Amino acid sequence: MTVRPITLSETGMVVPLSSGQSYFNYCWLRDACPSSIDPQTHERVFDVTSLPDLPRARAARIEGDALLVDWADEDLISHIPLDKLKAYGGPSRKDDPANIPRRLWYAGFTPNIVHVSQEAVLTDPEMRAHLTRALLEDGIAIVTDMARDSESLSRLARAIGPITPSAEGNFFDVRVEIEPTNLAFTAGPLEMHTDLPGEDTAPGVQFLHCLENTVEGGLSLFLDGAAVADALRKEDPDAFRMLADFDIPFFYRHDNWDYRAHQRVIETDPEGNVTGVTISQHLQDDMDLPQDVLDRYYPAFIKFIRMMKEDRFLCRFRSQAGNCIIFDNHRIVHGREGYVAESGKRHLRGCYTDRGALRSTYRVLAQRGYSGLTSKAHEMARA
Repeated sequence: MTVRPITLSETGMVVPLSSGQSYFNYCWLRDACPSSIDPQTHERVFDVTSLPDLPRARAARIEGDALLVDWADEDLISHIPLDKLKAYGGPSRKDDPANIPRRLWYAGFTPNIVHVSQEAVLTDPEMRAHLTRALLEDGIAIVTDMARDSESLSRLARAIGPITPSAEGNFFDVRVEIEPTNLAFTAGPLEMHTDLPGEDTAPGVQFLHCLENTVEGGLSLFLDGAAVADALRKEDPDAFRMLADFDIPFFYRHDNWDYRAHQRVIETDPEGNVTGVTISQHLQDDMDLPQDVLDRYYPAFIKFIRMMKEDRFLCRFRSQAGNCIIFDNHRIVHGREGYVAESGKRHLRGCYTDRGALRSTYRVLAQRGYSGLTSKAHEMARA
């Protein structure tokens, strides 16, 4: 088989790989040299600005499973693994095990929510991978058989990531309070919302541990905000663009704090994919968009909220004592039906971690061979 030669240019080189001809920039290749990375910390120790000019190759060849680059202005020959070149030689980004496509869901999804026991999450890495994968894919999961001691929620949360504090502290209690700081701390109905949009970076993953629930009413409401946003884009593209292009103000105020932030109701990535939503009418500040923009924004905003009340999206179920529901606070929109406070007790304890911690935990597990897709994981989740 004829191997095509490496072609050098002023800015980079074309390298023949098994996947085809691929171009690589000289600066990128110099950064990719293994000598640029500290072997202990895996952090970059090479500073490309330390060179008098942009790096340029004198010669290059493939030898074994590496590309050898002889640099023109340095006494260095880099040995760059071909596998690394293949990972970056195409049009897509480097493979990320945590980049799992979202599975949009609608009403009727409740029986499909992944259930895993707390003991399994804490002791079995495959089941921990199963839980974290479900949170990446579905945005929601339930941990059952929670221990009753005061550190139970803390142990579970830290199995996924460090606890992210809010204005309420590391933890918050959802129950009726005499002087509530939030509508959640009353017995009234709670509209569909995401938590704490008034913070610059709202918490990414929420935990709600049900300690007791004997009241009449108070059903929990959940929906997939990404599914609603996707439906809005199909049904009314102009409304979708308004909510994805403009940000609006949110707040969280009490005697001792005054949080304010602007957020986009529909979050998208550079490719236009919906990555999440931010919505909370009870924490929405006075709209400060230009009035003529509001002529178009409000109809889109109202339509989106009305869609969130439609039965085709909503899941309703009763929170069970001993369960902890975990969900992506930037995707899953939640609420609650009102209940009769005097009919019993309803107490949920909550906390947060962030999305980055969730993805980090899954990546580490995946690198160790735990995908969360094994038959064992599915059998235990159904048990």
